[in-house]
Amino acid sequence: MSIRRLDPVLVDRIAAGEVIERPAAAVKELVENAIDAGATSIAVTIRAGGRELIRVVDDGIGMSPEDLALCVERHATSKLPDGDLFAIRSLGFRGEALPSIGSVARLSITTRQRDAAQGCALVVEAGAKGAVRPAAAAPGTRIEVSDLFIFTPARLKFLKSDRAEAQAVSDMLRRLAIAHPEVRFSLEGEHAGAFDWPAEPIGNDGHLRRLGRALGRDFPENALAVETEREGVRLSGFAGLPTFHRGTSAGVHMAVNGRPVRDKLLLSAVRGAYADVVPSDRHPVLYLDVLCDPAVVDVNVHPAKSEVRFRDPALVRGLVVSSLKAALAGAGHRATTTGGARTLDAFRAVFSGGFGNGGPATIQRPNFSSVADWRMPEATSQPLQAGFADLAMPSADARAHLAEPPQDALDRPLGAARAQVHGTYIVAQTRDGMVIVDQHAAHERLVYERLKAERAKAGIARQPMLLPEVVELDPVDADRLNAAAADLASLGLVIESFGPGAVLVREAPAAVAGGDLQGIVRDVADALAEHGDAGSLERRLDHVLATMACHNSVRAGRRLRPEEMDALLREMEATPNSGQCNHGRPTYVELKLSDIEKLFGRR
Repeated sequence: MSIRRLDPVLVDRIAAGEVIERPAAAVKELVENAIDAGATSIAVTIRAGGRELIRVVDDGIGMSPEDLALCVERHATSKLPDGDLFAIRSLGFRGEALPSIGSVARLSITTRQRDAAQGCALVVEAGAKGAVRPAAAAPGTRIEVSDLFIFTPARLKFLKSDRAEAQAVSDMLRRLAIAHPEVRFSLEGEHAGAFDWPAEPIGNDGHLRRLGRALGRDFPENALAVETEREGVRLSGFAGLPTFHRGTSAGVHMAVNGRPVRDKLLLSAVRGAYADVVPSDRHPVLYLDVLCDPAVVDVNVHPAKSEVRFRDPALVRGLVVSSLKAALAGAGHRATTTGGARTLDAFRAVFSGGFGNGGPATIQRPNFSSVADWRMPEATSQPLQAGFADLAMPSADARAHLAEPPQDALDRPLGAARAQVHGTYIVAQTRDGMVIVDQHAAHERLVYERLKAERAKAGIARQPMLLPEVVELDPVDADRLNAAAADLASLGLVIESFGPGAVLVREAPAAVAGGDLQGIVRDVADALAEHGDAGSLERRLDHVLATMACHNSVRAGRRLRPEEMDALLREMEATPNSGQCNHGRPTYVELKLSDIEKLFGRR
């Protein structure tokens, strides 16, 4: 068969297979065009997930009749005036979207320039372009796409349900709205999660309000501002606290020069920055925008323009990782404000019902109308109390009227320690509420951060063993430890081979020397097995340090004196990332007095 040129309409339909793979992709192209046209308000309406109707209305600069006739031609665009692909400052630039959509659907465009007396309209159906005609129109552009993929039935078969397609449209529009808070966005349609977000003033406050609408109303008070610049590349945005995490990566939003992307390099940098503070099966919530000269980034490497390629990827990755780590370290002991809310919700669930077989619970209150109903006879009460006196003495005096806390401690973020409950939790009093601290989780993070700081400064302090300890292991684990002996020595753990399946511990980090060395060495071997072949050396070493810290932290069940509890609280306040343990769980929850009073019906 001889080679021939394809029909122009067929060419457009082939291109549509790359550019317009689903309704959300069509909406993305149209909304990006509206943003490029300087719109301050963009309204999107869909029906049947976008298959039956997509309508995008904006108040941008509009088009002249001549531009309208040309905009549906293949590779016709106003966004490359000098033809330089390395000076792209707009979201769109290929000139493929409108002709591709017009080749697989019925496309109607009505537009009017702001200073024009009347507007104009054009219809494209199955790639056949109609004539430009006068039309009544408001300033801006109105585009309607009906019966998407009607002329390519094979593509229509691969669409998902109306609900799934509508949710994809909503997710895409939310990403654009997050990146452009100065524009009003609205969405209507069944299953789409309709919203109408007003335009926000330019600046951090306005952007944070938009993020609160998109990422949840709790995000602004759990967000950290990020603003750094290095070698002409600037990073700005907001990063959620480590304990403000989610089960999927849907809350991770990235942009490059205002263009939402799902770039592998940037996502990897985010995971690396949060790896030390978020559980491996959870994901942070954030928005970051990389601002740079368009000449140092190639946005023309993906059909959907969702990935980019930087001229210096190491610079960008390092900027993201270091900026996020600095922001998280600057947050100190802060933990998410939703921890207290979840605690109160758990209490409310108990009070409202949750005992027995799952039905509504009726809490029977004792009748105290007569003191004789409940008071134990004096003759028997004293011997019984004496018998139980030494059984479970509290580790801290919980009777506030007998031990007034220092007034200055009440003004500290974590307050003054008042009691220890179940040998595991420290209850502290603040000026306007109370704090409950998991002593093991908190001390584990403190030891870990101390070890990391020592390693970064002058190496971790070692303590030689008076009697070197022999640890017997599986031969494979012993070989793995011996192979990593140099790296472990930099962490203060000095080992040497002691025959097949054994290692000899000669020195240990001073912070953990009094701990269970047998358990530490075995867990370090497991950590090397898990991370030995993946991830950077620093990440593997951090994992080993976390293992050591876990073994030497204050264990649950250990009784603490009041001064020990207060010292733990003060050290938490001064230590970065102390709001979560090494496994990403919160180390404390805070309950405001006003919320507690509501719980008991006092407000």
